[in-house]
Amino acid sequence: MKAGVEVVRFAVSTRVLRKRGGIVIARIWHGRVPAAMADTYHAYLLKTGVADYRATPGNRGVYVMRRVKEQVAHFELLTFWNSVEAIKAFAGDDYERARYYPEDDEFLLEREPHVTHLEVLHASPEPAA
Repeated sequence: MKAGVEVVRFAVSTRVLRKRGGIVIARIWHGRVPAAMADTYHAYLLKTGVADYRATPGNRGVYVMRRVKEQVAHFELLTFWNSVEAIKAFAGDDYERARYYPEDDEFLLEREPHVTHLEVLHASPEPAA
């Protein structure tokens, strides 16, 4: 990882990572919207950010997660990347800053300025059915 990237290590099978080609970087973005707009915002995310993540070479996947607490819906987008260079292809040179779209202001309660990057050290395969 390049200097300046805060790496938080966590357990996510090492065998699976090697099989897929080595280092993987997780990128986590958080946003909050009014709970009444949660479903509409989810559909919007699928058309914008999620589509752009998936179209970027070096993206290994995206998870969209939501938690509604009182009148606020919290969204966490967890993406996986081959390299910092792949992340920069999506986010730009200042890749630690969150990337936003003009229409985001119609939904978001605030624009959080930064995302979190983590080095994935372990990924468990799915349990047997």
